[in-house]
Formats: sequence, structure tokens, C-alpha cells
Amino acid sequence: MTVIRRIPARGDGEGSVQVTMDPNLNIGTAQVFAVYGKGGIGKSTTSSNLSVAFSKLGKRVLQIGCDPKHDSTFTLTKCLVPTVIDILESVNFHSEELRVEDFVYQGYNGVMCVEAGGPPAGTGCGGYVVGQTVKLLKEHHLLEDTDVVVFDVLGDVVCGGFASPLQHAGRALVVAANDFDSIFAMNRIVAAIQAKAKNYEVRMGGVIANRSESTDQIEKFNERTGMKTLAHIPALDVIRLSRLKKSTLFELEATPEVVAVQNEYLRLAASLIAGVDALDAKPLKDREIFDLLGFD
Repeated sequence: MTVIRRIPARGDGEGSVQVTMDPNLNIGTAQVFAVYGKGGIGKSTTSSNLSVAFSKLGKRVLQIGCDPKHDSTFTLTKCLVPTVIDILESVNFHSEELRVEDFVYQGYNGVMCVEAGGPPAGTGCGGYVVGQTVKLLKEHHLLEDTDVVVFDVLGDVVCGGFASPLQHAGRALVVAANDFDSIFAMNRIVAAIQAKAKNYEVRMGGVIANRSESTDQIEKFNERTGMKTLAHIPALDVIRLSRLKKSTLFELEATPEVVAVQNEYLRLAASLIAGVDALDAKPLKDREIFDLLGFD
């Protein structure tokens, strides 16, 4: 079970909780990927299209959104589905009263969708929500027949709670644009993976370059740290429009531009299924990133 440890009111205030995850709470045999990156960089778009790509390759896929906005899966389901934490609260956290259809929603091409949600602002830790979600999925035996699990994780890694999907993941993936802010955030994520790898099986898989015509700054960072670019998704207006249409890229008219991006996602999914090498990436100091990036 997930252990909740209350901290003194002098720390974060009354009602705040920190979480120690149960080390025995394992997902099973599925390949598990945790997708991280700077807030607003396109993690949900990337995660959803990658999930569809996995499903197009014949895999049974589960996507778990780990953001209180619970918008990770809306292009798959065409709606904002209720969160696990809200559904559990509605039954006073008696999970035995829930049916699978209460919290798992089928999205495009059979992708199973779950939104973990989050605790009330300023009162809790995201790790508790992730732990409760995985626990509920295991209780209902939903992970036993799943081939791939994709965790779409909120923003930058800023606390142990939102790093908690790393307990379950085999590979962590970073979504980054070819700019200073998202590469700076990527560096923090590299540091988080390095720390978690001491106790968990998770290893860095690489970076997905997103919303960028060029990748020169990302490649500078890769060369210095040991990171690797796994895929390159350019800045295309059709991707923005797909969100407005509440659709994945695989549901749009098959123009040459759309087909090219679909193929890049399919190529990425196939390489991840085949198994990407674990990267021994080393984070840089803040000043080192500042001096590294940019033009002379």
C-alpha cells in the first residue's frame, strides 16, 4: 500500500502530505515509458500520438495522464474524462465499489486512457495520486494484458511526487524544443533520472525534438551530456490544428505533411518496442548550459 507521511505544519502547512511509494507496487511485464519535458512543450500531443503509433503496431496500450488538468488523453477520447482521484473520492476511497468503466476510457484505435488527476492545490503530493492509480489498475487486473504503458507527466521534474512514475518506467523520454528553456528543463530531468536510477530500473531513453525546424542546440547538449535524439517532430501548423479538432494526427486527412509525421511516430514506436539503449547521460551545471547554448 502507499504510505502517506504527514509533515509538520511549520513545513508546508496543514493538510500537506509527502509520499513514500510502495516498492512492491510493480506494473508487471509491460514496456513502460515516462514522458517528461518543460511545461507546454507538447508532451500530451507527443504521448497521445505515440500511444496511437504503438496501437497501430498491434500493441495493447494504456496511457496514464499525470496532470491535474486531466487533458493528456482528450485527443484520444474527444472529451475530458474524470480523474481517478475524483472517482475514488466519490466512493470515499472504497476502490472495491468501482467498475473498470468508471475510470478507464477507450480512446482512438483501442488505446486505454486513464487520467490520474492531482490533489487540491497546495495540499498534497502528485506521487500519491500516481500510486493510487497504479494500485487501482492492478486491483482490476488491467495491467496483466497490457503491452505498453505511457505515463504523460506534468511539466518539469520539481519534486519526488511527480518523479514517482520513474519507479514504474523502464525508459524515460524527454520532449524538448531547440531552445534554451526546454533544454534547461531537460537537464533537470537528466539529473532526476540519474538519481532515480540508483534505486529503480528506469534509465534515460533519449529526447524527442518537438516543435523545432532545427535541432542544433539539442545536439550540442547531447554531445556534452550523452543524450540522444530519438525522433524529430517539426513545428507544423497541422499539429496545432489536430489539438483544436480534438484528434490525433492519425485521424487527419492523409496529406503528405501529415503522413510524414505519422511515419516518424510509427518509426519511433517501433524503435522503442525493439528496445532503445539505456543512456548514461550526465547533467550539466546551470552555468555550463548557459555557456554552451546559443551562437558565438
